Amino acid sequence: MINMLYAIIFISSALLFYTIGVWSEKKQLELKRWHLIIFWIGLVFDTTGTFVMSTLTNGSFQFDFHGITGLLAILLMLGHVLWATYVLTKNDEAMKVKFHKFSLAVWSLWLIPYVSGMIYGIMSGVGA
Repeated sequence: MINMLYAIIFISSALLFYTIGVWSEKKQLELKRWHLIIFWIGLVFDTTGTFVMSTLTNGSFQFDFHGITGLLAILLMLGHVLWATYVLTKNDEAMKVKFHKFSLAVWSLWLIPYVSGMIYGIMSGVGA
């Protein structure tokens, strides 16, 4: 029960940070250093939450919709944050301005395992 609570807190924190980063970047129309920091924090929370959740399944990967989309989401987030790091390091103004389109796509795809995890939890009574 405690592990599930921590997992929910970490994953929800990932959603909060990632949402703030993606939507503020879109609103500001340019990737900035503080967005990158927020993306890294979101990735750390997501990875930590996923690790905590894996302890609930004895550390085994679940080959189901949620498990596969969750893994893909973490890989997309990692690619996203590494790409953001590259764009800021290169200081390419054109890439900085267009980056938000990639961010929105990754964020949208990341929501799939987030929502499927909530649905799975509700349907299975996890945490009840």
